[in-house]
Amino acid sequence: MSSNRILIYDTTLRDGTQGEGISFSVADKLRIAEKLDHFGIDYIEGGWPGSNPRDMAFFLEVRHLKLTHAKIAAFGSTRRAGIRASDDPQLKLLLDAGTPVVTIFGKSWLLHVTEVLRTTPEENLAMIEDSVRFLREAGREVIYDAEHFFDGYKDNPSYALQTLEAAARGGAVNLSLCDTNGGTMVDEVSRIVAEVVARVGPGRVGMHCHNDCGLGVAVSLVGIQSGAVLVQGTVNGYGERTGNANLIAIVPNLLLKLGYEAHCRPELPKLRQLSLFVDELANLHADTHAPFVGVSAFAHKGGVHANAAHKVARSYEHIDPALVGNRQRVLISDMSGRSSVVMKARELGVELEAGSPALKELIEEIKRLEFQGYEYEAADASFQLLIAKALEKHREFFGFEGYRVIVERRGPTEPVISEATVKLRIGGELRHTVAEASGPIGALDKALRLALEPVFPQLREILLRDYKVRILESQQGAGARVRVLVETADGEELFGTVGAGENIIEASWQALKDALEFKLLRDEQRQAKS
Repeated sequence: MSSNRILIYDTTLRDGTQGEGISFSVADKLRIAEKLDHFGIDYIEGGWPGSNPRDMAFFLEVRHLKLTHAKIAAFGSTRRAGIRASDDPQLKLLLDAGTPVVTIFGKSWLLHVTEVLRTTPEENLAMIEDSVRFLREAGREVIYDAEHFFDGYKDNPSYALQTLEAAARGGAVNLSLCDTNGGTMVDEVSRIVAEVVARVGPGRVGMHCHNDCGLGVAVSLVGIQSGAVLVQGTVNGYGERTGNANLIAIVPNLLLKLGYEAHCRPELPKLRQLSLFVDELANLHADTHAPFVGVSAFAHKGGVHANAAHKVARSYEHIDPALVGNRQRVLISDMSGRSSVVMKARELGVELEAGSPALKELIEEIKRLEFQGYEYEAADASFQLLIAKALEKHREFFGFEGYRVIVERRGPTEPVISEATVKLRIGGELRHTVAEASGPIGALDKALRLALEPVFPQLREILLRDYKVRILESQQGAGARVRVLVETADGEELFGTVGAGENIIEASWQALKDALEFKLLRDEQRQAKS
């Protein structure tokens, strides 16, 4: 392997699942394994055979996947003290998993040897060497994880190095140094890895780091710069406590910033897609502020920043967002100037003239509404309606006459029922509809649709996907203003609308009404173009 080429080892399916709230079914794990393989990951650690039925089922099923590059690894520990490796049932289960690679961990820190394993330093060295040799003789590629290596090295460098040499004698192809507690500083990692590489030779060392000090990515990178050739981590930094080192940040830093190579380089534009895919299967909201792949990673809010980034992207962007599958975004707020609004409109497919009176009025309207609690950063559909009104390209599809919402519980054991009444005027005709639902917003949405769908059947296509409420000025207690963000999908795209006010029902009404108006306006504009 070239000294500039790094191997990427993913442990999302094993170490990542130790994170709080992270759980994958067997089907999930198989889909993620396929996705990691397509991305070009070199090693995929699938789990610990024997620790749970799910991992064993995964190893049985993964044999049927047609992986193009990645090697599947089973994870386990060295043999127990006082028995032969060939008699250890856990090592036998590792072989039964049938994976081409086995990763085992052993103790590097004398504290763990004497106080946790309750054995001698000499027996621990034998456990490491015997276990690696047993697996190698069975035809497996063995990666050795030196658990708590940095703590062990700082406590007793000589013994920590002896544990690595024992694994090397047994035939381990890589000696991965684990910062298991996640507490080692960057300068310490740099020095220790360099000393280890000098001792065991180049091309042998890997990194396995945790994020307890917020340094998981940093110490992984400095470990590579100090001579390591393999880096372990998880997608999106999932893992126990504060998580493992985040491969989604490590990989682009290695390839785009530090000049290293990896098999996954051609797939780097799919990095954001990979991150979102795994978040979706983990049933987690994506981190909007994640480096490289977050939706806010290349978002510009201040007018000066947005204007400069539009003229010369690299003036405010450290890389081209497309390199990692992301894009530049302009955010609209009361900080926005003319250039920001023009750029945002252009991003949405609308051309605004920089010196037009309509633009000036639009900016003033945005600032007025944001002062009242509105926010348009995640409400592009509401913003497009504002543009249409400013340009006098918006027509009133329906006139609002009034609504009423009643929340009622008809007995101590009866469920809460909400009833909404809506009055609209469409084409001169008054439409008066009533609907019930368990919640007031659901009832209001139903009644609104009952009034509109007979006239505008295309509204049957849209579904309410998400509903968020944010309390503003919480010191006002029950009288605080609220902001409601609604996300709606119509089978083609997802769009956001916003409402704000002192009454949560009224704020919700504004957001719901905007969603339906936007759908009608957009369909009308598309039909006119065709």
